[in-house]
Amino acid sequence: MMHEKNLLHAGTPLLQAKKALILLHGRGATAESMLPLTEHLNLDSFAVLIPRASENTWYPYSFLSPREQNEPWLSSALALVKELVDDITSAGIPKERLFIAGFSQGACLALEYAAGHATAYGGVIAFTGGLIGQQIRTEQYKGDFRQTSVFIGTSDLDPHVPLERARASEAVLRNMHARTHLHVYKNMGHTISRQELETVNELFFSS
Repeated sequence: MMHEKNLLHAGTPLLQAKKALILLHGRGATAESMLPLTEHLNLDSFAVLIPRASENTWYPYSFLSPREQNEPWLSSALALVKELVDDITSAGIPKERLFIAGFSQGACLALEYAAGHATAYGGVIAFTGGLIGQQIRTEQYKGDFRQTSVFIGTSDLDPHVPLERARASEAVLRNMHARTHLHVYKNMGHTISRQELETVNELFFSS
């Protein structure tokens, strides 16, 4: 069980919820900074779990750096996400009703965790992110998404996440039988747009 001081709860209490969302913040941000995002998503009956990264970062270097440079922080962050997944399933919510989402560094972490533990999830949502590493090592990703919907939204020009990495990540997940939705927004910048939120609500949270 994750220590409560490292976790922000929102929405419905976990033991009463029908679905769950793990929401991962970006570099330099806080769990609390993600709360406004939840207000724009249709999360009725959802437990929302927002973990806090140590010193507000999941790993110290760019997600495009060699993975070894981001260790042991990266492995620790991925283990934390797994701990949350285990807590949610132990509370009686199956992975088919579990959603993993994040922004920027948190989006990279969400995609990386899901690719490393591919199965049928409720959905995976990456607001500007890609798989982690100087190169994408497809051999380390196991499992089958079984048509899980995966959304990757990004700007055509982003200072932190090259469009090429978003596209390459989408291809890897599609080959693992995810139903991928890559949306490229012109001149969006490094942020989350209203259009993205509308698309995500339509794809994942319309019922």
